[in-house]
Amino acid sequence: MDSAPSGSLWIVSAPSGGGKTSLSRALVQRLQQRGIAAAISVSYTTRAPRAGEEHGSHYHFVDEAKFLAMAAAGEFLEHAEVFCRRYGTGLAETERLLAAGTELLLDIDWQGARQVGARRPDAQGIFILPPSAAELERRLHGRGQDDPKVIAARMDAAHAEMTHYSEYDYLVVNDSFEHALEELEMLLLARRLRLPAQQARHAALIRELRL
Repeated sequence: MDSAPSGSLWIVSAPSGGGKTSLSRALVQRLQQRGIAAAISVSYTTRAPRAGEEHGSHYHFVDEAKFLAMAAAGEFLEHAEVFCRRYGTGLAETERLLAAGTELLLDIDWQGARQVGARRPDAQGIFILPPSAAELERRLHGRGQDDPKVIAARMDAAHAEMTHYSEYDYLVVNDSFEHALEELEMLLLARRLRLPAQQARHAALIRELRL
């Protein structure tokens, strides 16, 4: 039987309203349709759940004390404070999914990306940019979740986030959702075709061909 190579770790970052969450969810579905194990890491957060969000599915919702205790115990691959709320990626679950051969997407900001890069040099970073500042602001207004003051603050934060785009390995412009999704899918598929991964995945074939 062919051996299964370990999964790959992908960091996906974008400004608020850049589309990274919707694109990541669609990308996981595309990969699963190809028979590829893929998942989005479920982060821990201290913020309250929004309408329709479920504990353990969208986030692991914990209080400040629990989060700080986990951080002190080294239970996070990365963690950061964003808009006065804490977010973190569970270390044990990340290692379990990668060992099982899962293509794992981390929906995190540049702060978390730096931490992951320092601990996991094999992680690949993808930054998603909007096609324009005007379109980004339109998308934020279209959510209907925040008042104008909050949107203005998010636009300022978005600009600060986008200045870190050059720290990533790949850049995707979300001008069209389908086009951006296709580019993301190509990135992940291309890495899976690299020689070491294919040698592990098709070890039995290589033995049969006496290569």
